[in-house]
Amino acid sequence: MNPLTKKRTKAVMIDSVIAGLVSVGVEQLVRKKVKSEFVHAVITPTLLTYAMEAWQMSRGGQTIGYKLMGLELTNDDETPVTAKQALQRALHRDTSSVVRYWKDRAHFEQEEGAVLPHDARYHMHVREKN
Repeated sequence: MNPLTKKRTKAVMIDSVIAGLVSVGVEQLVRKKVKSEFVHAVITPTLLTYAMEAWQMSRGGQTIGYKLMGLELTNDDETPVTAKQALQRALHRDTSSVVRYWKDRAHFEQEEGAVLPHDARYHMHVREKN
């Protein structure tokens, strides 16, 4: 695994912990109104995780995890990432990209970890921020 990919992995883990904590807080706020455990266990955490990532990435190409790891997501043409792009990228990362990893691990990382399949599909790359 490339050093950049390791940093990306750490950033995603940091973001996952933060999203989990936010999810617990939101769950407490809506528990009296929504009785379904499925909503609290699956829907709320999933929606919050994607929404938080899309919002943060659209505000400078960094989530809290990316910022702590010194990383930045940008379009290949150096334009800022939009919330829609970030959401599409995250959905692809958590679905189709997983299958590609299992099929072809040796070629999963491109450009020394700067481009993974979900980045390539949406013409983005991750770089270390100066």
